[in-house]
Amino acid sequence: MAAETGRRIVIAGYDQVQILDVACPAGVWELANSHGAAPPYRVELATVSGQGARSSAGIVLAGARRLAAITGPLDTLLVVGGAGARTAVQDEPLLTQIRRLAGRSRRIASVCTGTFVLAAAGLLDGRRVTTHWGYGELLAATYPAVTVDPAPLYLRDGNVYTSAGVTSALDLTLALIEADHGPALAREVARELVTYLHRPADQAQISMFLAAPSPGNGVVRDLLAYIAGHLDEDLSPPALSARARVTPRHLTRLFVTHVGTTPARAVRAVRTEAAAYLARGSELPLAGVARRCGFGSAETLRQAFLEHYGVTGDTLRRMTDMPRPPAAAALQTPGA
Repeated sequence: MAAETGRRIVIAGYDQVQILDVACPAGVWELANSHGAAPPYRVELATVSGQGARSSAGIVLAGARRLAAITGPLDTLLVVGGAGARTAVQDEPLLTQIRRLAGRSRRIASVCTGTFVLAAAGLLDGRRVTTHWGYGELLAATYPAVTVDPAPLYLRDGNVYTSAGVTSALDLTLALIEADHGPALAREVARELVTYLHRPADQAQISMFLAAPSPGNGVVRDLLAYIAGHLDEDLSPPALSARARVTPRHLTRLFVTHVGTTPARAVRAVRTEAAAYLARGSELPLAGVARRCGFGSAETLRQAFLEHYGVTGDTLRRMTDMPRPPAAAALQTPGA
């Protein structure tokens, strides 16, 4: 039967787990099955007690198996995160089962603070990993044998995959599906999910779309939101100044202070990142991508990709992992 020959995945949970860390990967694998994943995925939730897990949202995730009762080879062991990770890292019965099942698994993965649990189990020593950007320093300080890079959405080191905060579970799971079944199926699943696209692993967790200034800087915050939603319109400094009802000189001072770059450079960076998303997640020709994102031509877009990512649009479209833009090309994040 297909259910007996599929890719067996065990999601290791515990009380106070983040419900999205469980539901997102499980739902994505379910959709992959509905779109013809062969062999299909068989997803099981497992806990130490086998009595389910109470999520931090208060919803109980039932139908769990006892971790100790799981035998045989596994395709993937996924350890999820949440507020309960603080106690999970000290739960020796849980860590013992995670170590045991890791030895039976083709690959091991974590979402968000699930990385702490893998580290506590001793499975990340000597590896390069990521986690939610807000916990990177703590992870590095707590587990000095682990190399922590809090920037990417997800990382692969050998057969170990680690990912950032909650919604990066979607990107990680799509990447696993692509590795198992190819990009066509991953793209079909992404479309079914109505997600913009499968973001590449090396995309920064905090992109220019999230790098908003502090709440007190409403002019710049509102302009950044306007820029992101009107990429194909006139976003020149005079047009933005007129919209904000400030002088061009004052607008430049605001952007340099709160975003770390000039208005023109900020617009170009936002347009370039949006174009990269569209180039990788759609079948539009690059000339069409250029028009939608406010570039005058495909050649202008090509130059922007070269400046921002160091590759052309055609190369970027073929790559599994998008190169991270140089620090000088990115907008500053709050507090940077």
